Amino acid sequence: MSNFESDTKPTAEERHHPMLKMALEIGPLMVFFFGNLRGEWLAKTFPALTAVGGPLLIATALFMVATVVSLIVSKIVFKHLPIMPFVSGIVVMVFGSLSIWLQDETFIKMKPTIVNTLFGVVLLGGLFFGKSLLGYVFNAAFQLDAEGWKKLTLRWGIFFLFLAVLNEVVWRNFSDAVWVNFKVWGTMPITILFTLAQMPLIMRHSLDTGTETKDGGKAE
Repeated sequence: MSNFESDTKPTAEERHHPMLKMALEIGPLMVFFFGNLRGEWLAKTFPALTAVGGPLLIATALFMVATVVSLIVSKIVFKHLPIMPFVSGIVVMVFGSLSIWLQDETFIKMKPTIVNTLFGVVLLGGLFFGKSLLGYVFNAAFQLDAEGWKKLTLRWGIFFLFLAVLNEVVWRNFSDAVWVNFKVWGTMPITILFTLAQMPLIMRHSLDTGTETKDGGKAE
């Protein structure tokens, strides 16, 4: 775990630069949004960008660059690469490159579907084999008993699959502008609300003493 750490593990650098961490996490999405919004202006101002394609493909190229810059800065400043943004970044590079190379916007639109499906399948697959994998990601933020991790992992696994289906519904049935707005301004609020909704479960299964009984329950 020297290069990859939990998204929630508060390193000393993250405690000193919380706004930078937030900017690095949402910055690429904002670049993607404004790149698509001002795609035509960018093409006129920088004619070389027309070789990339239309506004959405120009935004995709900028998204790829911003993602790489974000990961590099995270590694330099925070001394580690956050797992989920790193995995998402790999998919961005692969599907973004395919979109631009084949001049087909479908690939970049399917990126959230692929990423969320991957996370959902991994979490639910772990439960099938008796592993609450979410605990390996979030155990630096809070401690839960075995039942709590199992329930939370199940909920997040289902939620990721829900986001994958929702992305498919939006990009296949609405305009590019609607999809981009949903990707930036819809997915994040939905995720925040879902996260807040898990707080009662987390409170019920928190280990105050940091110890567990043999059956995974809280020690009294």
